[in-house]
Amino acid sequence: MNLKSPTFMLLFAVSLIAAAGNMALQSVLPALGRAFELSDTLVAGAFAISALMWTLTSPVWARLSDRLGRKRVILIGLGGFILSMSGFGLAATAGLEGWLLAVVAFSLMVVARTVYGLFGSAAPIASQAYVADRTSPAERTQAMSWLASAQGLGTVVGPALAPFFVLPLVGLAGPLYAFAAMGAVVLWAVWRYLPSGDVVRQPTDRLRDPGRGLWRDPRIKDYLLYGLALMAVQAINISVLGFHVIDELAVEGLAPSQAQPFIGVAMLAGAAATLMVQWGLIPMLKMQPRDLMRWGAGLALVGNAMSIASPGFFGVVVGYAVVSMGVGFARPGFTAGSSLSVGSHEQGAVAGLMMSLAGISFLAPPIIGVGLYELMEPAPFVFNVILGLLALIGCFLSPVLRIGPEDLPDRDETPGPDTAPASQPGPEGNR
Repeated sequence: MNLKSPTFMLLFAVSLIAAAGNMALQSVLPALGRAFELSDTLVAGAFAISALMWTLTSPVWARLSDRLGRKRVILIGLGGFILSMSGFGLAATAGLEGWLLAVVAFSLMVVARTVYGLFGSAAPIASQAYVADRTSPAERTQAMSWLASAQGLGTVVGPALAPFFVLPLVGLAGPLYAFAAMGAVVLWAVWRYLPSGDVVRQPTDRLRDPGRGLWRDPRIKDYLLYGLALMAVQAINISVLGFHVIDELAVEGLAPSQAQPFIGVAMLAGAAATLMVQWGLIPMLKMQPRDLMRWGAGLALVGNAMSIASPGFFGVVVGYAVVSMGVGFARPGFTAGSSLSVGSHEQGAVAGLMMSLAGISFLAPPIIGVGLYELMEPAPFVFNVILGLLALIGCFLSPVLRIGPEDLPDRDETPGPDTAPASQPGPEGNR
């Protein structure tokens, strides 16, 4: 498959719109929660339910894409995205306008997010399978990397555009309607222009599944624990960010609805920092997985410490950007390290296992982080400093992480200039 072809551009747009819409919603959710006078922890729970549904249904959509065809499952996923975003927007409008009680409106918002959790994973999974069906092994790595980079771009586009759609008539629900409309345009384009003619794939022989019990394998267990810690740090920072910006600006007399552009700026700074690391610093410095993981944990620790020590909006933005830089180093480090530690027949299994960390990290950590924030403003950042410190110590104490994968003379572990950056996880993870 040619990466410049209209077909690939359509698949790129599918991943881009889903990631952008989710991050736009993440940016307005804190202000919506404050407008409804709801507990911050309760608001964070809406995304946890969605993440749980996403995690549970992902394997189902993977199997259905074999049976129903890639294009059909992509259309189902886009339909779920549109229904969820528009339903969330209508519920938010009903609550903001006083048509429904705040608790009823928020309950409908949770239902809308659950709809996305049930159907949202279908489109990216089927898109990835569509590309895999139509690329040779030599082409696949680059194609998959660029497809994944659409999510990274979405984390920039979503928060950047969201403030422009907070308009007088629709208010904070505006970005939800806007991205639902964009999703409808992409759905029509996929239905009209994406070739079908699906490739028949043989189901996996479960009796020979190399992934069974792999999470206990000593070769990758420490990579999993490290990745879980760093993904939890990022999930907590993302979930707390909006509330933190609102509270810091409230000191200066700004209402939650006026804080939306500032939340977008903070999220944009974090996404840009991640892309800078993965597009620029990693290829330039030619760092190996072991070094990427050390720098990642160290910067995540420092960024959270800055959030504790530097109050005010500027401190929030810089601290979040430094944490995002750390995750930008860490994610390629532990994913590449685990991949290089296993054989070729285990690559698919270990990739799926590492990818699942992004979804798992958005189950309990956001609720824990926002709950700690409600208890005391510095608490989630102190918790993250501890997690970052444990991950950093593990990099030096664990024999697997300290030594790293075997350095073969003919193997280059550094991403090349044509390799797109790994994307930041959105609320349901990087899929």
